[in-house]
Amino acid sequence: MSDLQAIKNAARKAAFARRKKAHEAGGAGRAGLLSGVLAGYRGVPLSGFMPIRTEISPLPVMEEAAAHGLVGVPVIEAAGLPLKFSRWEPGCVLKDGPFGAMIPEVDDFFEPEILIVPLVAFDRNGGRLGYGGGFYDRTIELLRSKRPTLAIGFAYAAQEAENLPLEPTDQPLDMMVTENEVITF
Repeated sequence: MSDLQAIKNAARKAAFARRKKAHEAGGAGRAGLLSGVLAGYRGVPLSGFMPIRTEISPLPVMEEAAAHGLVGVPVIEAAGLPLKFSRWEPGCVLKDGPFGAMIPEVDDFFEPEILIVPLVAFDRNGGRLGYGGGFYDRTIELLRSKRPTLAIGFAYAAQEAENLPLEPTDQPLDMMVTENEVITF
């Protein structure tokens, strides 16, 4: 394991602990600010994510957005490939996907223009530390090569960190939304 990978793993471990504590604290309305941000983009195709473990949930916002346009969730096809996005609707039939995230039973792929991005840690410069598979980095880079794509990180404020161990392939976020604030980069 390289020194950078060891540093990233330590940063992930610390961020997971902070996220777990924030998740256990509970509280209603954690997606309220994200809802406000996305209200200005009604009808623009977007992707959310199905929360796993202690991730903050974008589901209330995804339900709102589905009333106005396409909403999808990420589908991992194989290691090393970008994500695909399958149409999701409230109440659609889901099946188990890789890494414990649920995905629509029926594939209906499209390319979103807005991504609500899960993460392990973030910084105030648009840096994002993910789970280590590079799926979102490859995907954001691919989508941005085709058209403007808005990447919005969504996480608990407690997941903020300084001096994230980032690499040149790590794609920056355009905006970060927590339960407490909206940060633009």
